[in-house]
Amino acid sequence: MTAARPFDAFAVTAPGLAPLAAAELTAMGITPTGTDAAGVTFHADAGQLAAVQLGLRTVSRVLVRLATFRATAFHELERAARQIDWAPILPAGAPFALRVTCRKSRLYHSDAVAERVAGAIVRAIPGATWQTGTDTSDEADEEGGTSEPAQLFIVRFDRDRCTISADASGALLHRRGYRLAVARAPLRETLAAAMLLGVDYDPARPMVDPMCGSGTVAIEAALLARRMAPGRLRRFAAERWPQLEAATWRTAREAVAAASLPAAPAPIIAADRDAGAIDAARANAERAGVAADIEFRVAALSALALPPGPGLLIANPPYGIRVGERGPLRDLFARLGQVARAQGAGWDLALLSADRALEAQVGLPWTERFSTSNGGIPVRLIRTRIPSPG
Repeated sequence: MTAARPFDAFAVTAPGLAPLAAAELTAMGITPTGTDAAGVTFHADAGQLAAVQLGLRTVSRVLVRLATFRATAFHELERAARQIDWAPILPAGAPFALRVTCRKSRLYHSDAVAERVAGAIVRAIPGATWQTGTDTSDEADEEGGTSEPAQLFIVRFDRDRCTISADASGALLHRRGYRLAVARAPLRETLAAAMLLGVDYDPARPMVDPMCGSGTVAIEAALLARRMAPGRLRRFAAERWPQLEAATWRTAREAVAAASLPAAPAPIIAADRDAGAIDAARANAERAGVAADIEFRVAALSALALPPGPGLLIANPPYGIRVGERGPLRDLFARLGQVARAQGAGWDLALLSADRALEAQVGLPWTERFSTSNGGIPVRLIRTRIPSPG
């Protein structure tokens, strides 16, 4: 990982989203070297490592692989861990955390594995402190806090092969820094962006979310439409790495700022029957810097009025998991179909759906774009083109 040797990086995604992440990397001029169910591998120099964290929309975390080796005994693990150059990642006196998983390996005790790796780090880095029992990476304050977050190292054993990686992101990348106000059952920002990319959202055409909740889909659409980097409001773990100069991050941030557009080119409408949800959505949009690009409406689905189109009608409706919800939701999905057919001829309709029986109530044929999970619930992104009447 020198100027002549790029970072061996891995973009972690939710299930089903790796192809979208690979397409994002390709659009940034980075050729993926592999894709699997967990994410995308790629090589990046220092500037690209900063750029991908600022700019990737569907990725949960970026890791940098430090070593891969085979170990079937603890002395082999200790020897390999001591050969890793930890200094480019961890400054002297810095705290660190470990996340260890062991699968089908002779070294199966994760706590014992963690102790050996931590010993190697403490031996190599003066004053380094192991924060045991916590993983601070997910809770790190991307706005900046008074205490230094711990650098996370991920240790993964699979069939006696060990991979040790450094988390370059810190707080998970769906934490853009704008969503403080949330409505019920908030949608992760990365999944909202994946919905838009998964249906080939065209910012030159209008977009309407009739059940917007906290406004995440509309905000992510506005960020896309204005070419605004989703990570521009937050900080990353790799900004504390001795190996990466502050000038690298400054240059990357200046580049994404220069690429943004002054306004969205087409209407973006976020509607919800709940006035509190609209208040939360508007506050989130203001923090994201896109409030002027979104029209917020307090309106029931039956009162929805589409702007001149065609465009994209997209929603993350309730899933009907609780007992007693399915009856009212059948009516909701049927009403959505009625409104879409009445006003949206030529529009694309896309839903994040957890129930084929409910989506059938819309009365239109669906094409699946990807399947993933949301809050532990299996969901599918489905799309259809609304036909002309008759």
